[in-house]
Amino acid sequence: MAIALALVFIAIGSVLFHVLSPWWQTPIASNWRYIDDTITITFWITGAVFVAVVLFMAYCVLRFRYRPEGRAAYEPENKKLETWLTVITTIGVAALLAPGLFVWKQFVTVPEDATDVEVVGQQWQWSFRLPGNDRRLGKTDVRAITDENPLGRVENDPQGLDDIVIQGEDLHLALGKPVKVLLSIDVVHDFYVPEFRAKMDLVPGQISYFWIVPTKAGSFEILCAELCGVGHAFMRGSVVVENEADHQAWLQEQGRLSFARMAGTQN
Repeated sequence: MAIALALVFIAIGSVLFHVLSPWWQTPIASNWRYIDDTITITFWITGAVFVAVVLFMAYCVLRFRYRPEGRAAYEPENKKLETWLTVITTIGVAALLAPGLFVWKQFVTVPEDATDVEVVGQQWQWSFRLPGNDRRLGKTDVRAITDENPLGRVENDPQGLDDIVIQGEDLHLALGKPVKVLLSIDVVHDFYVPEFRAKMDLVPGQISYFWIVPTKAGSFEILCAELCGVGHAFMRGSVVVENEADHQAWLQEQGRLSFARMAGTQN
């Protein structure tokens, strides 16, 4: 009886902790409320299964507890039970997968008017490259990487002459404007801004991507969510979301700084 009651208290306590706990998601600051909805659906489905299994265990502990006169019934197969378990499990797995597949399709379907922003993960800092007035990023080449050109921008590419390079400083984005985030790296990292619900692995040798629309002004922390070496815990940055006027002023200032750095390098 004590074990059965303990199992019941575990089931009830788990649900109450989930509902009443002060910990929950950070305030959302992008268009990806679908991510929160998918997580909530997953919690409730897995939570319902957890409660059902624990309560069933409590029932079995109480119903089939030891009795001197009791005898176990040998039943190697039960086709009816197996059919029901297969059907219920299939429905549960489909209910878990379907919302995720729907959100993933949206996550990688980028609007045509989105602005490309390159995010480069390096041991152990974040760097960024933004397009200039032509709204197009220039080409890069790993063979062009130097101390003066840390992102490997191809110098003779006309589309890259006005690119803005931000190394080890804050990334600024315009409020309410779609952005396609292009991700590349030196080793495996993971670009994660909790308030954006945006998280994507960066894998050497490929360009991964997703898109967001920032919906809340403010400063939000960038984290690396993949163990990338001894400096992993210090690989942090910030995204500053601001109105269009402030964002354009920041772009112009960064453009002047980038032009000055390029001129200094050429001299």
